[in-house]
Amino acid sequence: MKKNMGNTDKAIRTLIALLIAALSYFEIISGVLGNILLVLAIILLITSFVNFCPLYRLFGINTRKDKN
Repeated sequence: MKKNMGNTDKAIRTLIALLIAALSYFEIISGVLGNILLVLAIILLITSFVNFCPLYRLFGINTRKDKN
């Protein structure tokens, strides 16, 4: 599993996940939509922690700046 996510990408994913979690906590989003968004938030957090996005690999995207 080769890392393919940069720091900016990780920060954006984490912020979006935290926003979804806050909206769910304050019951602004609920029901089926809320559950789907919470699953999306969990996926965003996991991919940002492991620095790997399977969709990026599928489409050949790499936002990580390699240090040479």
